[in-house]
Amino acid sequence: MSRSGLSLLLFAVLGVGVVTFFYVLTADRIEKNEREYMMRSLNELIPASAYDNDFFTDTIAVIDEELLGSDQGVAVYRARRLGQPVGLIISPQAPNGYNGVIRLLVGFYADGTLAGVRIVAHRETPGLGDGIDQQRSDWVEQFPGLSLASAPPADWQVKKDGGRFDQLTGATISPRVVVQAVHKAMLYFDQHQDRLFATAAGDSYRFETESQP
Repeated sequence: MSRSGLSLLLFAVLGVGVVTFFYVLTADRIEKNEREYMMRSLNELIPASAYDNDFFTDTIAVIDEELLGSDQGVAVYRARRLGQPVGLIISPQAPNGYNGVIRLLVGFYADGTLAGVRIVAHRETPGLGDGIDQQRSDWVEQFPGLSLASAPPADWQVKKDGGRFDQLTGATISPRVVVQAVHKAMLYFDQHQDRLFATAAGDSYRFETESQP
């Protein structure tokens, strides 16, 4: 191989190495940032002072397209203190948002009361449907403290549809589908609570779910 050819080869190898290095560095940083963001979101729903286990290891994935909005496994993060259930957080999807899928975190205390709701990903219209996002408004603060016992099925609609939840000015679809997704997650928790806490961490499960009317 000529000297110029060898130089070009060495330059190419060096270039690939530099690109690979920065890709790995960036990927690690992105993963770290995503984990930190998720941990903050989880702790907004169930405070870190309430549990003593690791949300990211005491986790299972569950599959229920009807109630959780996806035919893929969605994560369930479980909080315990001294081995006893404190609460859990399910990550369902609302597949029928105005501009696509809306991804949520829905937190429950062990007694079935809602700890709260967070929107973690969406593409709803800025200034309208994005009001569902806790970084844009306090709309999601309507959920904490509710349960299936305190809010009958008819309540789980926006006020325009005869329910209890505020819609957003100029946007009905986004809040409507989030309310429905939260209600379905509550039904899922109600039907599978014992198994959600008792199932061994690390696997995906499809529990048999009662058909909804």
